[in-house]
Amino acid sequence: MGCFPCFDSKEEEKLNPVNETVERKQGHPTVSSNISKLSSGGDRLRARSNGGSKREVQSPKDGPGVQIAAQVVAVKQLDRNGLQGNREFLVEVLMLSLLHHPNLVNLIGYCADGDQRLLVYEFMPLGSLEDHLHDLPPEKEPLDWNTRMKIAAGAAKGLEYLHDKANPPVIYRDFKSSNILLEEGFQPKLSDFGLAKLGPTGDKSHVSTRVMGTYGYCAPEYAMTGQLTVKSDVYSFGVVFLELITGRKAIDSARPHGEQNIVTWARPLFNDRRKFSKFADPRLQGRYPMRGLYQALAVASMCIQEEAATRPLIGDVVIALSYLANQAYDPNAAGHGYRGSGDKDDKRHRDDRGGRVSKSDEGEPSGRRWDLEMSEKDSPRETARMLNRDLERERAVAEAKMWGENLREKRRQNGHGSFDGTNG
Repeated sequence: MGCFPCFDSKEEEKLNPVNETVERKQGHPTVSSNISKLSSGGDRLRARSNGGSKREVQSPKDGPGVQIAAQVVAVKQLDRNGLQGNREFLVEVLMLSLLHHPNLVNLIGYCADGDQRLLVYEFMPLGSLEDHLHDLPPEKEPLDWNTRMKIAAGAAKGLEYLHDKANPPVIYRDFKSSNILLEEGFQPKLSDFGLAKLGPTGDKSHVSTRVMGTYGYCAPEYAMTGQLTVKSDVYSFGVVFLELITGRKAIDSARPHGEQNIVTWARPLFNDRRKFSKFADPRLQGRYPMRGLYQALAVASMCIQEEAATRPLIGDVVIALSYLANQAYDPNAAGHGYRGSGDKDDKRHRDDRGGRVSKSDEGEPSGRRWDLEMSEKDSPRETARMLNRDLERERAVAEAKMWGENLREKRRQNGHGSFDGTNG
């Protein structure tokens, strides 16, 4: 097998740009000069895949006087004759060259040499979300509640970029926990765009294509009809969000028959608010806010609706999850309550009755009042009181929608526009 140099971004201007690169010029996709085509030869490449044993990448000189800095990368080798064939390789190079967002993985380079198909990405040191949820070594600490909400919000922002900011919109088609990679600080980035598809444009409501993806994450209408919409991705997001909340796998054949599919298991529980505590990952050991759990479940339940039309747009999901991610939960605080992020002076965020008022992403009050001390007490009486609120599921859904409406209105008033998308 040939070896391939990896180019540090600081040295890009010294390299000869490739003609087959990825930028949009006058509406036509071309290959951008920031994606390097790697050539085989005597160069040495020693890399590590995400989650694998540590090795280094070493790059030799690129001609006289030009030293390419060493860089740790992740190398993905595709089987040209398998499911990840030449088509998927080309799609991934094209997509990751056209699309740039903090929550999408960066493609550093690629190689198509003979039968070899290699993709070189920035290295994500914390591995995948799947590693932390389902393959965590016993000595490692599980993800805490705040980190889970942060990962969910960041992954949703990546999808929002694909659906609402890319033109034409892009349907990811393979949203799952193993495709969410984590950099330092648990910042999530979406990876593996080999199945991505350009979404419908104009008057079209969907695109028709052969069914691809991963069992357990695939939206039911897409699996049955091959009709793909952005709402298909929203369903997949809901499955991953349930994984984050519950710690369960999307499909787990080791569980009893009725519990092997996470959606099939979850739907009956959504009908009884008193059973919501059963959703929480046991590894959290009760260190989560009950109210935050209810709100997160409201979002998840909307995303996995059977009918695509009743699912929210991903922009609305981003609003709700940004709210949850910004309400830092402190399990060591008195009452195990929320701490509003950035609240240096708590008194500034209390209303005339002493209750704390939530803030929008811009730091402005959203008008929503929390309870007097914004704490979730762990006493049996308090827990029983909260769980015995026999509220219908629709109320939880309506509450989640209300957050989005309030925050969108605040954004309009502040001149920030709206997150509303146009793709159904």
